[in-house]
Amino acid sequence: MEETLKGTSRLDIKAEKELVEEYLDRLRVQGATKEAITSTMKEFGIARAKLYGWPNTYVYTKAMGEMLLGHFHQNLPLVIIRPTMVTSTYKDPFSGWIEGARTIDGVIAAYGKGKLKCFLGGPESILDVIPADMVVNAMIMAMVAHANTSSRIIFHVSSSLRNPMKLCSLRNFMFRYFTLNPWIDKNGKSINFRKGIVFSSIAKFQAYMAIRYKLPLKDVYIDRNRKVKLVMRLAELYKPYVFFIGSFDDSNTEKLRVAARESYVDAHLFDFDPKCIDWEDYIMNTHIPGLIKHSMKP
Repeated sequence: MEETLKGTSRLDIKAEKELVEEYLDRLRVQGATKEAITSTMKEFGIARAKLYGWPNTYVYTKAMGEMLLGHFHQNLPLVIIRPTMVTSTYKDPFSGWIEGARTIDGVIAAYGKGKLKCFLGGPESILDVIPADMVVNAMIMAMVAHANTSSRIIFHVSSSLRNPMKLCSLRNFMFRYFTLNPWIDKNGKSINFRKGIVFSSIAKFQAYMAIRYKLPLKDVYIDRNRKVKLVMRLAELYKPYVFFIGSFDDSNTEKLRVAARESYVDAHLFDFDPKCIDWEDYIMNTHIPGLIKHSMKP
């Protein structure tokens, strides 16, 4: 039994696994289609996660993984790295390297192609992002520092405490970038951009979706229902992050940075200090160009 985010309940991982298997077997016996099983199990997973205080199955299963590591590591060193939203490389192996759209990239790509007309989140909310090479560098230095110990330690590799970037800043950077570098669609036409509407609550967003899309599409609602549901599901998925007020304590990571500089001659080659990042320069001159080059297609 492990402690959950809700202090009133305890999590039995083995029992949870058995419950999921029983639920899945029941759907199969009932003759549910593969699509129905996938959809139903997603909803079931989210319900179980929320029962114990986690917003979705992604963070729920990550927490389970950490619990199991803590239970079984015995005398082996246990170092847990918790990166926030990982973005393209800051410097190594070269600036802007990225493989596939991740975290904020879906928003940037949709906006750049003219498909995203609004944003969900508090303008002052912090987007805790960290370049991929800084995450890798932190992992390497953490392994070196704790290789011959029996320690159990957690490192938050993040930027929200020492160099935060706000949601409103990302919106401004995207608008400026795509105004200067408009996206050319497959027909050779450039996309005209607006800053987009920002909804500061999920209720306002839901009202907008109903008025702007559901009511006008009433006659063809069945055909468009799947797309509308997908948008609403994504909004629900990202809600805990775009309205998050706070920052992650990276004091262990800062201590690691200081110790590395003092102990290792080549520590400067494995930099992971978020203070050095100029977010405007990084987003406009590194991340978005890298995303377009490696992941976005007309």
